[in-house]
Amino acid sequence: MNATRFNKLSLAIGLSIATTSALASPQAFMSSRSFAMAGTGVAVSAPSAAPSTNPAMMASQQHDWADDFGVMLPSFNIRAADEEETVDQIDGIQAVIEDFNKKASSFDKNSDAEDVRSLQNTTKELNRRLTAFNNDTVRANIGLGVALAAPSPKFSIGAFTSGNVTATARGEWDDSGDDSDSSLLTRISNADSAADIDDILDQSKKVERDNAGNTSIKLDSRGRILASAVIEAGVSFASTFELNNETSFQAGISPKYVQLRTYQYTETVSGFEDDEFDGDDYQTEKSGFNLDVGAAYAFGEQQEWNAGVVVKNLIPMELDSAQSRPALEDKYTLELNPMVTAAIAHKGAYHVVTAELDLTKKEAFGYEDDTQWLAVGAEFDAWRYAQLRAGVRHNLASNSDNDGIEETTQFTAGFGLNVLGARLDLGALYSSADVGAAIEFGASF
Repeated sequence: MNATRFNKLSLAIGLSIATTSALASPQAFMSSRSFAMAGTGVAVSAPSAAPSTNPAMMASQQHDWADDFGVMLPSFNIRAADEEETVDQIDGIQAVIEDFNKKASSFDKNSDAEDVRSLQNTTKELNRRLTAFNNDTVRANIGLGVALAAPSPKFSIGAFTSGNVTATARGEWDDSGDDSDSSLLTRISNADSAADIDDILDQSKKVERDNAGNTSIKLDSRGRILASAVIEAGVSFASTFELNNETSFQAGISPKYVQLRTYQYTETVSGFEDDEFDGDDYQTEKSGFNLDVGAAYAFGEQQEWNAGVVVKNLIPMELDSAQSRPALEDKYTLELNPMVTAAIAHKGAYHVVTAELDLTKKEAFGYEDDTQWLAVGAEFDAWRYAQLRAGVRHNLASNSDNDGIEETTQFTAGFGLNVLGARLDLGALYSSADVGAAIEFGASF
């Protein structure tokens, strides 16, 4: 598959073995600054990121050069895990199937030993590739967001929109039963003569021959596309409440409109086309209103400490996936459930250090891990013109028995540049399974 097809597939894919399951929503959108600081932000969000991270942070104390207005236009991040090059395997398998069909079309009981050897070698290669393809998994996470905010201790207002996609990809090898792909390919590979191979081809229901003598093999090994997307658009409001002369409390709320989408597409490896996954027969969607609420508490002699908590998606939502081929596909349910995250941060003129914990677990989507992140992030500011960032987060809910790619510990880094209020933020992520990157353009003044 070329890069264009992979990028489109990354937006909504999954090659999966069908089992009835509840699917969690994609991971929440994060700004590039948050991405570089291990996904943190509940207690340290900049104004433009606060509407989608913790609305209370719009009213929190900010640097004097960033406390009047903030804009994110846009922010983009992507994570991908494809240890076995699952997507590329499909093209390789399809090429071997074409080679098999070409050789089988000119094959008959009178074929010579060289033709027998050539067809058997191709059959063995096809068997090997399909066996290796079984249960191989690819996962992609993509986020895109735009936001603006006018922060103020008395009354802050902001607006945001974001889209998040989580997808997993898996292959399934048909290897059970007398009429399975495995049985057919093994019998051809082990046949003693051209006549035996010709009989196998003639008798198999998986092999079709037209009047012109063209042969095509219809394998039952398949790929399934399964993905979910959450699109949000909303406004945010926040204000500060003085508790005494030394402490303050910020509260915020983000009413929003949410659209859920699911995609499920199942096809044999020979006929698999990733650009068909978003057809009307393969997708469902549902929309409704939801709500995020957040709070922050500043304390210390100079209010250098900040604690924050946010509850996202107060109103549970769910959506069933399509079943365009019920015999091959089970119905999945996409669930958008309340998620609670708490954090604490220490801020200074030239640094921010924060720790963050998900208090609720997000159930796995497709073939990935459950997630419940414990994260630590830091930012070092060089006179407002440049920022260096780093972080690490560990998944407390990682399950070694999951059916897909395990997520354990991720390391992040990045930097920001500010020139006359214009801002560029870059981030990177690495783990034993994932690689990721983020970029954001914006302004603060």
